[in-house]
Amino acid sequence: MTEAESAALHRRRFLKGVVIAGGATIAAPAAVQAQAPEKPNGNASAPTAAARANERELPPEVDRLTTEKTGSDFMVDVCKTLNLDYLAACPGSTFRALQESFINYGQNKRPEWLTCMHEEVSVGMAHGYAKVAGKPMAAMVHGTVGTQHAAMAIYNAYCDRVPVIVFTGNAGAVDERRPGVEWFHSVQDGAATVRDFVKWDDYPMSLQHFAESTVRGYALACAQPPGPVFITADSKLQEGPLDEREQRRLKIPRLATASQPAGDTNAVRDAARMLVAAETPVIIADRYARSQAAMDDLVRLAELLQAPVIDNRSRMNMPNTHYLCQSERAGGLIASADCILSLEPVDLYGQLNAMRDQLERTESPKVKKGVKVISISTRDLLVHSNYQDFQRYAGADLSITADAQTTLPFLIEAVQREIATGGKKSIEMRGEKMRDAYNGFAERARAEAALAWDASPISTARMYMELWEQLKNEDWALVSDGDFSSRWPHRLWPLEKHYRFIGGSGGYGVGYQPVAALGAALAHRDAGGRVVVSITGDGEFNMAPHTLWTAAHHGIPYLTIIQNNRAYHQEVMHVQRMANRHNRGVRNAHIGTTIDNPDIDYARIAQGYGAVGIGPISDPNDLSEAFRKGIAAVKAGQPALIDVVTQPR
Repeated sequence: MTEAESAALHRRRFLKGVVIAGGATIAAPAAVQAQAPEKPNGNASAPTAAARANERELPPEVDRLTTEKTGSDFMVDVCKTLNLDYLAACPGSTFRALQESFINYGQNKRPEWLTCMHEEVSVGMAHGYAKVAGKPMAAMVHGTVGTQHAAMAIYNAYCDRVPVIVFTGNAGAVDERRPGVEWFHSVQDGAATVRDFVKWDDYPMSLQHFAESTVRGYALACAQPPGPVFITADSKLQEGPLDEREQRRLKIPRLATASQPAGDTNAVRDAARMLVAAETPVIIADRYARSQAAMDDLVRLAELLQAPVIDNRSRMNMPNTHYLCQSERAGGLIASADCILSLEPVDLYGQLNAMRDQLERTESPKVKKGVKVISISTRDLLVHSNYQDFQRYAGADLSITADAQTTLPFLIEAVQREIATGGKKSIEMRGEKMRDAYNGFAERARAEAALAWDASPISTARMYMELWEQLKNEDWALVSDGDFSSRWPHRLWPLEKHYRFIGGSGGYGVGYQPVAALGAALAHRDAGGRVVVSITGDGEFNMAPHTLWTAAHHGIPYLTIIQNNRAYHQEVMHVQRMANRHNRGVRNAHIGTTIDNPDIDYARIAQGYGAVGIGPISDPNDLSEAFRKGIAAVKAGQPALIDVVTQPR
C-alpha cells in the first residue's frame, strides 16, 4: 500500500468510535474497544462488574461518526471520467464533503482544486480557461449565496456561448438541515436563480442520478452552441455512507460527445452559388473560430472568393496580417456589398442596421437595397425568453442553422465547384482592389498612434506601441478585449494565430476581464509558458483584485496592465450625453463615475497579494523599462501588475 493510499484509508478509519446520543462524549476507538473483557459464558442474567460498568459508559443509542467511503467519493469518481483538469471554488460548507473527497480521496488531481476568493472569480476563471483550452473547467459555488455571487459570471459565459460546469451544494430535506445558517443557504430549486441563462440544469435525487446528469451535463455544455450547465449536489447524497453493495450497483455512463451540426448540403450549395455570383461579397466573422484550423478555413474561403473579411472580434477569427482582413473598412464594405455571409453572428440585425442614440431613437439600414444575406449560425438552437441576449430579429435570405466552423469546409468545396464553371477573372480583379486598400492600414494606424506621443497622462496608443516593442520577440497572448482600448492591438500588432486573442466577455458584465484573464493564463501556462498579457481598466480591475492572490498561490504567471484613467469613463460619457440632452451642462458628470480622491495604489495592492507591482507610471518615457521588468517577472513564473496612468480611451 502506498503512502497516499494509507493516508486516504486512515482518514476514514481513525475515528471508528461512537458518541452518547444527544451528548458530546466520544467513546474509545474500535481498536481499544476490542481489548475490553468479554462477557463470560454462562448465565446472561448475571453480568460481571466490568460488564455493568461498560453498559453505563456505552448506552445502546449511539451515533455513527465515520465511514470508509461516501457519496462524495463516488461523485469524484464521476468527475474523474470527464476531461476536467481544474475545479475552482471559494470555500463553502454546502459542498464540504465534496471538497474533502476531491482533495483527499481524489488526491487533488484531475481535477485539481483551485482556491478563489469570490464565486464570480471561480466561474469567470473557468470562462477564460475554456476559451483557450478548448474544453470546460469546473467551478463550485456555495448554496444560495454562492450562486447569487456567481450569477453575473454565469451570465457572461452564457452570452459568450462558452462551456462551464458549475456545481453547487444544497441541504434539501428539512429534517436533515442543521438549525440556523444551513437553512439560509438551502433552497428548494437550486438553479432557479440562474436557469434563464444556463444551457441545462439538474438536481439529482440519487448517486446514480448524479452520475448520469454530470456526464450528460458535460456533453451538453460542449455541444454547439456551448454554454454553462448547473448541477446541484445534495448534501445528504454527498455525506452519506456508501456501502459495498451500493458501490457494485452504481454505474458511471461513458461520455459520448456529439458531432457538431453541419449545414444542409442543398443549403450550402445555394450559399456557394450566391457568393460566387456576387460582384461585391463580404464575409462577417463574429463568434466563429474555436481553433487555428477554423481560422485557416476562413482564409481559404476568403481567398477563393477574394472577398473581404470583417472580423467582429468575438473570437480570433482572421489574421489581421492578411490583406483580406478589412475590418477597418467595415462601414463602406457593408454598404456596397451585394451579398453578405455572416458566420455565427451575435447580432445580425445590428450588422445590417444602425440606430442613433438620441432623444427619439431612429434607425437606418447599413446595407443597400437588394443585398443578399446568408447566415450560418447555431444561435437559434439556444434561445431563452427572459434575458434578451438574442438581439432584435433579422431574417436572412438564406439562414443555415448549423455550426459555422463545422460547415465551412463543405462550403469551401461547394465554392470550388462553382468557380470551376467560370467567373475566375472577376474574382482576381476583386483581389487586386483588396490588396491596394489593405496597404494603407498599417501606415494610417501608426500615424494616428503618434498623435500625443509624449502626452501625460499617457496615450493608450503609446502604451500599446511600447508594450509591443517588449513583446515582439516573445511567444505572447493577449487575454483582454481589444475593443476596450480603441482596437489598438488589432491595428498595431500582428495577430496571426488563434491563441493570440480570446475575444470579449459575451454579456459585457463589468469584472469579467481580471477573472477571465486568470483562467486564460492558466490554460496558456499549461500550453507551454507563453507570455500572457491582460490590459484592464481600473474600474474593471477593482471588481476582483484578489485574482492576483490566486495567481500567486497557484503559480499562474501573467502580466496585468492597469489602464488607469481614474474613472468609469464610459459611464462618464453616458452622464455627459444625458446632461447635454437635458441642457444642464457636464460639470457634474464626474460625480459617481470617477475613481480618485484618494488615488488607488495598484502596485501596492499587487504586492500585498504576492504579485510583482510596478508603478504608477505617468511619464511615457518610463514605459519601456516598466514593461521589460513586468515581462521578466512573468517569464520567471510570477504574476505581475503595472499601473499606467492613461488618458481616457
